Amino acid sequence: MDTTKHYLTKEKLEELKEELTLLKTKKRKEIAEDLEYARALGDLSENAEYHAAREMQANVEDRIIKIEDILKNAEIVTFQHSDSVNMGSTVTIQKIADKVEKTYTIVGSEESDTAQLKISNISPLGKELMGKKKGDTFKLTTPAGVVDYKIISIA
Repeated sequence: MDTTKHYLTKEKLEELKEELTLLKTKKRKEIAEDLEYARALGDLSENAEYHAAREMQANVEDRIIKIEDILKNAEIVTFQHSDSVNMGSTVTIQKIADKVEKTYTIVGSEESDTAQLKISNISPLGKELMGKKKGDTFKLTTPAGVVDYKIISIA
């Protein structure tokens, strides 16, 4: 499948391993039971329970494939302080025009969560931040136009 590196924390790696185990054991068994029950109802061409179980089976198998790919290409992120932004950095940036500051943590795409201010290293902002140093300025194109930012701190 994909050979892209997937940057993960140890916690996220363990979470994905647990999810994979759950999907391969409990979920597959539940779906097999649902399919067996649905088959017993008769005519499969008009059997909503059967079609729903098959769709759930496809979704579970897709998720298993995705998790296996992520685990195969996983690189564990160790948070280390640096003068420049890298994986795991916590970066405070400021919109130069209005002096509004925001602090983000740079994580892999599997862990990004904008509500928790965790942004992916492959997001437009994440890409722009990578390698920058405290005091650097940069421009980011947004739907509202180009915005100028300054890096206030890196932890």
